[in-house]
Amino acid sequence: MSRTLARVRTVGVLGGGQLGRMFVHAAQRGGLGVVVLDPDASGPAARAADQVLCAAYDDPVALASLAAACVAVTTEFENVPAASLQALARLVGPAAVSPGAEAVRICQHRALEKAHFQRSGVACAPFAVIESEAQLQAALTQSGLLPGILKTSQLGYDGKGQVRVADADALVAAWHRLGRRPCVLEALVPIRFELSVLVARGGDGAAVHLPVQQNLHRDGILAVTRVPAPDADAATRERVVAMALQLAETMAYVGVLCVEFFVLDDGRVLANEMAPRPHNSGHYSIDACDVSQFELQLRTLLGQPLVAPRLHSPAVMLNLLGDLWFDGSAAAPREPDWAAVQALPGVHLHLYGKAEARPGRKMGHLTVTAATAAEALAVARQVAGRLGLPQP
Repeated sequence: MSRTLARVRTVGVLGGGQLGRMFVHAAQRGGLGVVVLDPDASGPAARAADQVLCAAYDDPVALASLAAACVAVTTEFENVPAASLQALARLVGPAAVSPGAEAVRICQHRALEKAHFQRSGVACAPFAVIESEAQLQAALTQSGLLPGILKTSQLGYDGKGQVRVADADALVAAWHRLGRRPCVLEALVPIRFELSVLVARGGDGAAVHLPVQQNLHRDGILAVTRVPAPDADAATRERVVAMALQLAETMAYVGVLCVEFFVLDDGRVLANEMAPRPHNSGHYSIDACDVSQFELQLRTLLGQPLVAPRLHSPAVMLNLLGDLWFDGSAAAPREPDWAAVQALPGVHLHLYGKAEARPGRKMGHLTVTAATAAEALAVARQVAGRLGLPQP
């Protein structure tokens, strides 16, 4: 194969985690080669990729090599430097890098994200930006913010960089404990349940979405996703889809975007946060939809037609954290009894190939599909019982 032809049939991804790994699999099913740029050459995506550039995300030589090898480049997580995406856009063309640098910059900074919600006319919880002592003092006098959650503006995910604060004294102590870094204080709201919507939007403005997902978090980490969303009526589902599409449109987004929502006790819907990439809550789509979130990511990247995914099987997704590898008193990890759950109907096990199990680390996920939502939930409960997980 000529070098030119090889480049046309190769795509790149920044990041070497499990989302990158599943993107690699989707691209390879379409006959494409994938180059991964990541500082860890042994990460899940790197182990599956055709080529690995082991370097920092802002390494100019590595970025130039990625651009030379690939016809288009995407990212698998939001904390890549926006400047790196800008550099790639200059090298391969802005249409060949998605999502774009500005969209990623918004999604990776909570204050910018909140401003985007407001600019788009999408409601969110009451909040205050705290980047200075003066802003801290202003937040202390603003009504309706406490009790709340203080979150670092950048680099916080899966419950990291977040502190619950009950009163003014706790807020001051938490901000100092977080190193007086830029933060956002969000008021606690009475949440009935949580939803997420995955939107895929092309460069021509065409957009499709996956079915609305209902999520359960434990200790700030996604534990269970159920599709169809059992507690959301048709009006609520339509509302969150419209809000997600609006957020994507107002930042001219290209790629797969996940928007998480709170549905409150009084029925109001508030946007929580966005992720400029495929999302943990969309993993079920690999087994339960005719087009997965990773196929949609590939199609938006290459400007291919977008078709609305169809849910062919109701599903329950269970996250598999590293805690599962440690029973009550064991100091050393042990492999869970996968055979016990694979003996159940409709069970699809996905392990990410991570070398070391640690508590709280996402090691894999398991999706149960069935003819009905009730049957999928019943099997998921059996899975949880056999693995020692909390009941979904």
